[in-house]
Amino acid sequence: MLFRLLADLVVVVHFAFIVLVMGGALLVLHRRGWAWLHVPAAAWGAYIELSGAICPLTPLEQSLRIRAGEAGYQGGFIEHYVLPVLYPSGLTPGIQIGLGVLVVAVNVALYAWVWRRQTRRASA
Repeated sequence: MLFRLLADLVVVVHFAFIVLVMGGALLVLHRRGWAWLHVPAAAWGAYIELSGAICPLTPLEQSLRIRAGEAGYQGGFIEHYVLPVLYPSGLTPGIQIGLGVLVVAVNVALYAWVWRRQTRRASA
């Protein structure tokens, strides 16, 4: 029971991390100090997607599930939890690179927006 709860907690943390990677620049709009957390998280997320590596949280979750007596799964977090909803056919290298490019593009756009807004406030 404990290992299953821990595995579920890892899933929640993993999902929260993905939300931070994709939208954390909006927190920077509220308070610039968030950039110290968001920029490395976004860089890590982009690296994982563009390199085809597997985030260390995925094997941790799988290990906890096996210790709880459940079956592990093949592939990564996004492939197991997110892609069945978005892309039922499965994760391909092209989709994974596309996700990495999306991470970079969304964050560049959000930071550009934050920067423009900050410079407008400073000049007003």
